[in-house]
Amino acid sequence: MSFIDEIKVRARKDIKTIVLPEGEDRRVLEAAATTVKEGNAKVIVLGAEEDVKKLGEGLDLSAVTIINPKTSDKLNAYIDKLVELRQAKGMTPELAQQTLTTDYTTFAVMMVKMGDADGVVSGACHSTANTLRPCLQILKTAPGNKSASAFFLMIVPDCEYGENGVFVFGDCGLNQNPAPEQLAEIASQSAKSFELLTGKKAKVAMLSHSSKGSAKHDDVTKVVEATRIAKETYPELTVDGELQLDAAIVPSVGSSKAPGSEVAGQANTLIFPDLDAGNIGYKLVQRLAKAEAYGPVMQGLAAPVNDLSRGCYAEDIVGVIAITAVQAANK
Repeated sequence: MSFIDEIKVRARKDIKTIVLPEGEDRRVLEAAATTVKEGNAKVIVLGAEEDVKKLGEGLDLSAVTIINPKTSDKLNAYIDKLVELRQAKGMTPELAQQTLTTDYTTFAVMMVKMGDADGVVSGACHSTANTLRPCLQILKTAPGNKSASAFFLMIVPDCEYGENGVFVFGDCGLNQNPAPEQLAEIASQSAKSFELLTGKKAKVAMLSHSSKGSAKHDDVTKVVEATRIAKETYPELTVDGELQLDAAIVPSVGSSKAPGSEVAGQANTLIFPDLDAGNIGYKLVQRLAKAEAYGPVMQGLAAPVNDLSRGCYAEDIVGVIAITAVQAANK
């Protein structure tokens, strides 16, 4: 059984309701049909019913709930709640109605806020900013989290490193250039995500172009400071840095460059110093190692709202839906 199949089995043990706001994308409808067929979650697709069914011709959408935000009987309640939440930012009933009936991701997030769904998966045909903005505005962060971040679950075939080729890469989708305090929080959030999804202990490497002082630069200093903060603030973490990538995951290199480290050569949770490194890193592994890459998966939010790559396949969406369901079941 593959790792993502194991995630699906876990999702089936506590069925959650996941909203897909992009009913105008055939891949999303394929994923919805597959998800309900496999029993991984209940699925709500947003869009005009006639348009969704026309686009989904040939798919079995009989067990998929289709909701048109423009005609939903919950619209007025959502308008009232959105005004309540965003009035200080200039939200009016008229603007709330326009937003909820044109920006379906916002409608989906309001469904979660109001308890009518457990999670959202979007981004197949919208930017990351369009997906994440409403959840940051409406859901906010979970207690104990100062900010949200994003990770990719990477599953590398025939790989001896990490947890039999399974890694969490963070932050690869949200925070452009996190300060040391935020980088430390990303390490903690990513470790929790790794342990939730794998059931294994996270071994967190704070990545850099330097290992244990081999180079001097402000970028290195940031990672060193983030590692110090992580160890002090999150004493339960098994974390070390700064480490080059090979020192983090290859045992022989780790023992040479960071002797005595609990993490070097064994890392399964990789924390990149900035978004450039994270985005480049996950795409290199995805394309060159032919790895499965699920995400960006959000962490640190009050409820799960997860993004997709616009180049994703339907089976990728099915996987992210299952991950979202597992996150929702463990809130």
